[in-house]
Amino acid sequence: MNTALLLLPDFALILLGVAIRRWMHLGDHFWSGVEKLVYFILFPALLINAIVRTRLDLAAAVPLLATAFAAMASGMLLGVLPRLLLRVPPLVFASVFQCGYRFNSYIALAVAGMLFGAPGIATMGLIVGAAVPVANFVSVWMLARHGEAGLWREVARNPLIWGTAAGFALNLAGFVPPAPLQSFLGRLADASIALGLITVGAALRLQGSTGLRALSGWLVAVKLLALPLIAIAAGRLLGLDGLNFQVAVLFAALPTASSAYILAMRMGGDGRSVAWLISATTLGSMLTLPLWAAWLAAA
Repeated sequence: MNTALLLLPDFALILLGVAIRRWMHLGDHFWSGVEKLVYFILFPALLINAIVRTRLDLAAAVPLLATAFAAMASGMLLGVLPRLLLRVPPLVFASVFQCGYRFNSYIALAVAGMLFGAPGIATMGLIVGAAVPVANFVSVWMLARHGEAGLWREVARNPLIWGTAAGFALNLAGFVPPAPLQSFLGRLADASIALGLITVGAALRLQGSTGLRALSGWLVAVKLLALPLIAIAAGRLLGLDGLNFQVAVLFAALPTASSAYILAMRMGGDGRSVAWLISATTLGSMLTLPLWAAWLAAA
């Protein structure tokens, strides 16, 4: 239970973002600017700072990534099942389908850092850096017939991928940042968590399509309950243990990424339903993530 309580400050920041958005009336332009600052500057600095300072075990990366990708692939397969049973317009389904396997990188790195420090951020950063291109590719592919997609441009410009790659390249090269640079990266990293979680809260929307209750409930259950169980099974099967096992399971338990809404809107999809699912999984994860963290600590 002590492990679960460690996550309360992170979720308190998300709720603070909700309150600031509701009562301070700062405007969409303000929040758009803050999110760009976090996404393009602060979070890459967090990744580089954590990875450079962590001793890497590349031999353990294969079962780690295999477990994470097994969970993502299961989310895709389970997300397709309702299409066989429910009558949902193709564009609507393509929009919400991504909510079964996409993940919120802000919460991922915040939770990993809170529970495991720099090694946790480095481990989660490896998963995020590898999984982001796959998640983007599948999501765009599903929506491609309904709009224009600049898939490779988006992947190439993704700062989380570049931050992860830069951190690992510097680590493998044996680069040790001088003290002023370490302090600079540390200051940016400290700011990234708080601002990132506040922007997550500010983006929450609880008004969605009422015609998708069965599909939405299924996707929420898949994302928050089924995928962590699959990650546990896959991790055990692949011999994963310790920090890598814990981070892989927590990765599988993450809520849906806010970028799913941006992609759906950009490609003419059902952004309203996607926004609701993002909010539902985020709020639901405030209960489920601490429970998974507590179970992992006791296991």
